[in-house]
Amino acid sequence: MFSIVEACFVAPEIKKFRIVAPRIARKRKAGHFVLVRVHPKGERVPITIADSDPQSGTITLFVQGIGKTTKLMNMLEVGDSLSDVVGPLGKSSDVKLYGTVVVIGGGVGAAIAFPTSVAMKQAGNHVISILGARNRELIILEKEISAISDEVIVTTDDGSYGRKGLVIDPLQEIIESGRSVDLVLAIGPIPMMRAVAEVTRPHGIKTIVSLNSIMIDGTGMCGGCRVVVGDKAQFACVDGPEFDAHLVNFDILRQRNSLYREAERLSLDRFLQDPTADIACNREMCRLQYLHE
Repeated sequence: MFSIVEACFVAPEIKKFRIVAPRIARKRKAGHFVLVRVHPKGERVPITIADSDPQSGTITLFVQGIGKTTKLMNMLEVGDSLSDVVGPLGKSSDVKLYGTVVVIGGGVGAAIAFPTSVAMKQAGNHVISILGARNRELIILEKEISAISDEVIVTTDDGSYGRKGLVIDPLQEIIESGRSVDLVLAIGPIPMMRAVAEVTRPHGIKTIVSLNSIMIDGTGMCGGCRVVVGDKAQFACVDGPEFDAHLVNFDILRQRNSLYREAERLSLDRFLQDPTADIACNREMCRLQYLHE
């Protein structure tokens, strides 16, 4: 069992967790993720490791409550535990001295962008961070990202904070101003990542996207996270999660991510009618674990 030592909402439906996982905390690098299972009968969900503290043996995760499992996890509090946290998984970010790096985080994607921004800055890059969300309430980690970035631009769809517009607007302006951009990393909803790729493609700017597709075993055996990159099928859990944005087939990615949408909706509906069963299952497992110890 993996104990929760911090749990707090940082935005509507977005919760920050600090979880005791010493081995993962020691090994984790920017870009790595974990597979989390709330209780033994639950599904596995991939969550990028936003931060870690090897001294305290903890990792930090940000969870957006969208489906059944993420909503269930966001009902947990300090003192509760997770049944499984497996990782670190995937390939770490390719961190080196590029020059000027633009890191774009859309919504909860900011939590995924944060560790890479830190690593890129530590490698000596000039880091420009662009954060975007539908409104002010959904902007997260602005303070933390500002502390390690050379420049920060915030956009909101409704103009309630920062500048009104999409994350691709300031990116386009930076490129058209003639400034040198050596790498763009985009993390967020599929339409956003696709739009970023189309902005950078004509200029030949290396662009990376992070794909948190459907994952089950984290080893590439199940095939659930298959993505098409160029003319080759790859698996986000072992070959990624980061890929060349100009080679990703976003049409196939979008279709694959919507494959289980109806089943997910039904599962969520059943859960919302009576979430107590899953909560009780998790806490009973925690009780049994403590008795065993």
